[in-house]
Amino acid sequence: MDNREIILKTAKSLFYARGYDGVGVQEIAEKSGVTKPTLYYYFGSKKGLLEQLLSRDFQILEAEMEQATVYDGLRNTLYRTARAFFDAVCRDPEFYLLLMALFFSGRKSEGFRTVYPFLERYYQFFVKIFERAQGELGNMRGRQNQFAISFTGCLQFYLLVRSRDTEDLSSMQVSDQEIEELLQQFLYGIYT
Repeated sequence: MDNREIILKTAKSLFYARGYDGVGVQEIAEKSGVTKPTLYYYFGSKKGLLEQLLSRDFQILEAEMEQATVYDGLRNTLYRTARAFFDAVCRDPEFYLLLMALFFSGRKSEGFRTVYPFLERYYQFFVKIFERAQGELGNMRGRQNQFAISFTGCLQFYLLVRSRDTEDLSSMQVSDQEIEELLQQFLYGIYT
């Protein structure tokens, strides 16, 4: 593993454990076994490091979401999207929980401003699903954004509650049955 990857991996673990604002460049450099000038050479700044970390890991999630959101009926598409989301989170829980922590940080913070464009792109996958479902959902009446917020909220809150008492998140899994139950509950609400 080269210095750049070591720095990214170390930064992700530190940001996950203590928050973006709770970690300094000096600590990241020391724990990575490099000097501060080396870190700045690769990333330019702490924000540049965060941007590259988010970009690298988000590309994987984005590629999976693009495949999962190919529309073939609302239920099928939402199921595949939920499965892709849960699989990605269970594969790399540090990344997901870091995204959430940054999103819920102060709105004027550097962390929030850095993560927001990534989360907006993620959210748009769900908006597009509901836009494509207009023919199936006679009661949509321009509420695709509201449905997208509700569905992503269900997925995210489910995962946050499931992970609250889990020390080692690498062993966490979400079963197909759990996804089916979430879908049934969500779809019941939007079809009524």
